[in-house]
Amino acid sequence: MDFANYTRRKTSTTQVGKLCIGSDYPIRIQTMANTSTNDIEGSVSQALRCREAGAELLRYTTQGVREVESLRKIHELLQPQVGDSLPLVADVHFQANVADEAAKVVEKVRINPGNYIDPARKFKHIDYTDDDYAAELMRLRERFTAFLNICKAHKTAVRLGVNHGSLSDRIMSRYGDTPAGMTESVMEFLRVAVDEQFSDIVISIKASNTRVMVDTVRLLVQQMDKEQMAFPLHLGVTEAGEGEDGRIKSAVGIGALLAEGIGDTIRVSLSEAPEAEIPVARALRDYFAEPDSIRYSHVDVRSQKSEVRNAVVEYSSSQADWALFQLQAAAECGRLLWAEDAKELRLINPHFGAEELERLSKDILQAAGVMRYKTEFVSCPGCGRTLFGLEETIAAIKAAFREAEKDHPELRTLKIGVMGCIVNGPGEMADADYGYVGAARGKVSLYKGKTCIQMNIPQEEAVDKLIEFIISE
Repeated sequence: MDFANYTRRKTSTTQVGKLCIGSDYPIRIQTMANTSTNDIEGSVSQALRCREAGAELLRYTTQGVREVESLRKIHELLQPQVGDSLPLVADVHFQANVADEAAKVVEKVRINPGNYIDPARKFKHIDYTDDDYAAELMRLRERFTAFLNICKAHKTAVRLGVNHGSLSDRIMSRYGDTPAGMTESVMEFLRVAVDEQFSDIVISIKASNTRVMVDTVRLLVQQMDKEQMAFPLHLGVTEAGEGEDGRIKSAVGIGALLAEGIGDTIRVSLSEAPEAEIPVARALRDYFAEPDSIRYSHVDVRSQKSEVRNAVVEYSSSQADWALFQLQAAAECGRLLWAEDAKELRLINPHFGAEELERLSKDILQAAGVMRYKTEFVSCPGCGRTLFGLEETIAAIKAAFREAEKDHPELRTLKIGVMGCIVNGPGEMADADYGYVGAARGKVSLYKGKTCIQMNIPQEEAVDKLIEFIISE
């Protein structure tokens, strides 16, 4: 493995309030509030905690004009305490008019190309003629240009945020559920922005599958280079989960790209309080910001061919901090596993026991999609749309599945999505086998793939019913 001096990919600069993203500026750390945006006091308190932890941008769900007005008040209350050090981002889905209003209030607006002008996805194939498709692109151009004009007038930045599970039926019908489809979903909007000479854009392409996320970002970089674009990139593995699993999975995906010099801002999406995400993101940023002579002073990464055709990746480190060792091993080894088409990972560290190292190697292999040795849980990080207590719900679901696995080991082969609302499910749990999705306060709908199998179940019954359904199939 050739460890040349680390060099970040050169991008243009995007201005978000007083914050600069891209170019030679540091990799920025961001997170998303999980308070209700209409809870002004709670949102301000959480924002201050996030800023204290090191957040440089903070995003809020913005379902409607009421939330826009709440964001205005949050912004006004934060200003005397944090000044310009914490730009706010409105997260808008499905309602382009809300994005227009939000652009007048905050420093940045996130829109999702999958639902900006396209109707809510129904997972139906639509046969578009070339003329029909061109007409849809013209409709996109007209609406997006109007939004960009508002952003120009108010000096508001834009994030184009594509998620694997929220591609429009239009994109899915022409390109499928593929990296190419995700890439084109962004490029349609970028071409309009370039034509309109609007440059304050950041792009994110996220997936809960680390390999899909990495491959798609690489493809997007290639396509932007081909069309002579260089917009900054935001990195993240969406619905990574919580605890060690969420941290390892995030490190595998984000680390693979940071190691290639790709990435200008990052978020580690954990199903925990947003303050808990920030130290993890900072640790990854700081690790890859180190010169290689320092970064690899305690690490030896190599791959060797075993007697069988598959490669064995071996990672040797003297990092004594377990949490940092987890992140660094995951960040380095994910890309090596893919590059070597490896099926095995051997971790060496004198500070930890064989059992710990073996479990971590399995966790990294699972996070990289190389093996499955336990039930995998894909869970959203939570936001103001979440319809149940996320952390305690995930804990209860995990405990129920661990108990059921004793008699039904086949459950360990499954991926279970836990989504707080209908915006994040079923689409966002794109490659989950089964899903648990908030439908209303105290109500849950259950899914097999993207098909709802039971609607509006009382939350206290939902986990048992999901396990019963899976076992009975």
